[in-house]
Amino acid sequence: MSNNYESPFSGRYASKEMQDLFSPQKRAITWRRLWIALASAEMKSGLPVTREQIDEMTANADKIDFVRIAEIEKQTRHDVMAHIRAYGEVCPKAAGIIHLGATSCYVTDNADIIIMREALEIVSAKLLTVIKNLCDFALMYKDLPTLAYTHLQAAQPTTVGKRTSLWLQDFYIDYGDIEYIRKGLRLLGNKGATGTQASFLRLFDGDAGMVIELENMIAEYFGFSSVFDVSGQTYTRKEDMRIQSVLSGVAQSAYKFCQDLRLLQSFGELEEPFGKNQVGSSAMAYKRNPIRSERVCSIARFVLANSANADMTASVQWLERSLDDSANRRISLAEGFLAVDSILNLLIDITSGITVYPKVVEKRLLEHLPFIATENILMEAVKKGGDRQMLHERIRTYSIDTELAKKQGEEISLIDKIKSDPDFGLCEEELVAILNPRDFIGMAPLQTERFIKERILPILKDYDGKYSDSIIRV
Repeated sequence: MSNNYESPFSGRYASKEMQDLFSPQKRAITWRRLWIALASAEMKSGLPVTREQIDEMTANADKIDFVRIAEIEKQTRHDVMAHIRAYGEVCPKAAGIIHLGATSCYVTDNADIIIMREALEIVSAKLLTVIKNLCDFALMYKDLPTLAYTHLQAAQPTTVGKRTSLWLQDFYIDYGDIEYIRKGLRLLGNKGATGTQASFLRLFDGDAGMVIELENMIAEYFGFSSVFDVSGQTYTRKEDMRIQSVLSGVAQSAYKFCQDLRLLQSFGELEEPFGKNQVGSSAMAYKRNPIRSERVCSIARFVLANSANADMTASVQWLERSLDDSANRRISLAEGFLAVDSILNLLIDITSGITVYPKVVEKRLLEHLPFIATENILMEAVKKGGDRQMLHERIRTYSIDTELAKKQGEEISLIDKIKSDPDFGLCEEELVAILNPRDFIGMAPLQTERFIKERILPILKDYDGKYSDSIIRV
C-alpha cells in the first residue's frame, strides 16, 4: 500500500472504467488524438503536412513517457508544451507540425469535452440500470397498501409501488437531462488564442471558409455534429456548469431515495441488501445498518457541494480567458464524475435487492387506519340516520383520548369505542368492512402502471443490461 494520499473514489468507490477516463493516460492520448485530427485536417486542407508525418504521429500516439514529460514541464512550467515536445521526440519527422496554429486550449478544452461525453455515457447507462431495477420493483408492489406520510406523520395510505414511482420519476427526469446535455455537447474547435481564429486565418491566407471547414473536419473526426459558434480562448465555462448541474441532479435524487429507504428500514418495512457475513456494528452485533444508503447520502452531499465549483468558475472568468479555472476544473470535473459513478454503483446494488416485509407494512398501516378511516365511518353512520355534527365531535374526542392513552402506554381501541357507541349504529362487521386498506389507496396502482407504461418503458426499450450486475466494492 502506498504512503501517498489516494482519493477514496479511486481506492474504494468508483469503477475502473470511470477512473480510466480521468487518468493521465487517457488525457494524454486524447491530446495526441486531437493533434492527429488537426494535422489530418490541415493536410486535407492543403497545408504543408504530409501523410508520413501523420502516420508517424499515429504510430507513436500511445508511447507516452510521463517521466520525460515531467522533466520538460519542470523546465517550461507549461504542461501542454511539455507534452508537445515529448511527442515530438518520438515523432521527429512530425515534430515541426504538431500543434500547428493551435493554442493550448485546443487540446485541453476539446479533450475535456470528449472525455466528459464518454463519462456521461457511462452515467447514463448506469442510471438506466437503476431505473430498470426500480421499475421492476414498482410493478411488483404497485398494489401493496402502505402507510404514507406528510410531515413524517401518518397520512392517507399509498402503495409501496406508488411510492417507488416517486423515486423513479426523479431518476427519469435526471436521465432526460443527462441525455439532453450529452447529445448537445459541442467541441471548442480550433478557436485560437482569443477565440478569433486569427492564427488559422493566417495559415489559410485569409480564407475564412477553409478555417471553418478545418473546424468541421475536426468535429467530425470525433463524432461531434457542431462546435461552439463563438468563444474566448476557452469554451464558455457555463457548459461545465450545465454538466455538473445534471450530475448534481442525480445526487439529489439518490439522496432523496436513500434517505427515504433509511427511514423505512428504521420502521422495519423495507431493507437494503444485507450480506450473509456483513457486520452491522463493531459494538452492537445485532444491528443491520443501511450502510449502502448512508454511503450514497454521504457522497451525494459531496456532489452537491462540488457542483458549486462550476457555478463560481463560470461566473468569474475574465474577458477572453482567466487561468484561475484550470486547477479547480482538474479536480472538480473529475471528482464530480467519479462521485456520481460511485453513487450509481451503490444504487445498482441497492435497487437490485430491496427486501419488503409485508407483515410489518400491514401492521403499521392497520395501527393507523382507524384514525384515517374516521371520515368514512362518519359517512356510514350518517347514512344510518346519525347526526353528523354530534358524531364528528364524538369521533374527535374518541380519537384524542385513544391517542393520548397510547402515548401513556395503554391499549385502547378507537374502533371498540365507536362500536360500543349506539349513536353510530355500526356493528363490528360493518366497521371491519370499512377498514379495508385497498379502499384507501385511491388510484395509486393505476398511476404507477400508467407512469411506467408511458414514461419508463419507452426509455427502457434499448436497455441491454450492461450494468445490471452489482459492481459495488464493500
